[in-house]
Amino acid sequence: MTNEDAINFKLMQVPASDPDKKNWTEVIPHRETTKIDGFELFRNHLVVYEREKGLEKIRITNLTDEQTHYVEFQEPAYSIQTSRNPEFATNTLRFKYSSLVTPESVFDYNMDERTRELKKQKEVLGGYDPAKYQTERIFARARDGAEIPISLVYKKGLRKNGKSPLFLYGYGSYGVTIDPDFSTNRLTLLDRGFVYAIAHVRGGGLLGRPWYEEGKLLNKKNTFTDFIDVTEYLVTTGFTSKGKIAIYGGSAGGLLIGAVLNMRPDLFQVAVAKVPFVDVINTMLDASIPLTVIEYEEWGNPNEKSYYDYMKSYSPYDNVVARNYPDILITAGLNDPRVQYWEPAKWTAKLRALKTDGKLLLLKTFMGAGHSGSSGRYDRFKDMAFDYAFVLDRLKIGV
Repeated sequence: MTNEDAINFKLMQVPASDPDKKNWTEVIPHRETTKIDGFELFRNHLVVYEREKGLEKIRITNLTDEQTHYVEFQEPAYSIQTSRNPEFATNTLRFKYSSLVTPESVFDYNMDERTRELKKQKEVLGGYDPAKYQTERIFARARDGAEIPISLVYKKGLRKNGKSPLFLYGYGSYGVTIDPDFSTNRLTLLDRGFVYAIAHVRGGGLLGRPWYEEGKLLNKKNTFTDFIDVTEYLVTTGFTSKGKIAIYGGSAGGLLIGAVLNMRPDLFQVAVAKVPFVDVINTMLDASIPLTVIEYEEWGNPNEKSYYDYMKSYSPYDNVVARNYPDILITAGLNDPRVQYWEPAKWTAKLRALKTDGKLLLLKTFMGAGHSGSSGRYDRFKDMAFDYAFVLDRLKIGV
């Protein structure tokens, strides 16, 4: 598997006895709309994990007759994880599957008969019924014409009349793909009438490597404008309306939240920024911070004027001005090695000094936590409950 002259990767074959490059032969060519994520080899089958237009696919080739087929999935948005397949001489493939509606499920798939067997599904306490919920995959057109995927889940019976609250999540950096998988935590939002949405903005990897390249370095602003365009599309299509929108992101996703709050503060009612990377210029100019220099590949080197000017034009801390902002919850970790606690603290202080509204602005610093928040199963639940309680309170939704 190589990305040589193949930004989305291609699959090559070579004799083990003489693996020199001159002996490489192409098995699966590079495709602009399909990314190869990985592969597994069995005695009689080649299994390739792909993404086509953002959807994960399992491609299976029978090596005896060269017939190829794809495993079929019925839901419009879902997530696949490879499982351990240590047995080489088998026709059974094991994989994990989940969606915004379906809990994590382990399947054994017979690659010859093309049948599957559910081996285990995570139990959801409290009488969860997936038939009560619905997932969708839609696309919003960005201002430059790009089609931005959106994964949605909500309780069935939703009327697209703009009256539903929206909880919109975004990340969009490092080529990280936020797959639409299952979480029990969001059920409390869905049962209160929320539409939960993931904006698969540029800078992430859902649509392959080019999607990432279009949201980094001097293209970084695409990440932010994509998020704004997704929000406006969800308003125009009746999923929600202004005054009912909560946005949520952490780390580089917190940078996204900070940037869009400066660009379109009127569009959002509530924002939660978890350990947000918001003091971009000062952090990236400090080469003594261990992560700074390697991050030049993501954000650029601010010692070069073109990158400095571009980064300063979107850095959340540097672009706070006197205007109205939404209700905002900001968190920090005292022991955070990735986003030092003073970044969200400085941003909070500047917001408090300049913002012209009477909205609530909270900074919560975890004195014993790092970048990933509190450790321990129950402490993590309490942290999420706090975030959700803030959103519910600010949207005036009964708890």
